Amino acid sequence: MRLVVIAVGRLKQGPERELAARYRARFEEMGRKLGFRGLSIHEIPESRARDAATRMAEESAAICAQIPEKSVLVVLDEGGKSMDSAAFARHLGSWRDRGIENTIFAIGGADGLSPELRRKAVVKLAFGAATWPHQMVRVMLLEQIYRAATILAGHPYHRA
Repeated sequence: MRLVVIAVGRLKQGPERELAARYRARFEEMGRKLGFRGLSIHEIPESRARDAATRMAEESAAICAQIPEKSVLVVLDEGGKSMDSAAFARHLGSWRDRGIENTIFAIGGADGLSPELRRKAVVKLAFGAATWPHQMVRVMLLEQIYRAATILAGHPYHRA
């Protein structure tokens, strides 16, 4: 199974980008041994539309255009479900074991994701009740993906 993060906005040079790269590299190394075929990141440009609804619709349409068939869609949404790391790992392991070709993680821009895109999601995931900048959400997601791999591998990184 291939993991794909589709995110609105670019990570600029700085600590967030460095952390994202570190967790992605750690996952790539461990993930291959667990049957994952890689982790890619697609950055979608932020819409320049004047109103929030149009920006959200344009960004969500651009995300949808990047989602291959036979994919599981997970959206990062502040109204989503909080999930502990072990449950997250079980989801990834189950999708991998069922032969799902792609798991897509969608991170919206400042206005969020369209209701239509959120309805297509198998999982709506939140990192707590707080609202997080999309740059931080990307780093936290990549860390959780790496952590899930360590859980699936029985590696001591996750101690719970």
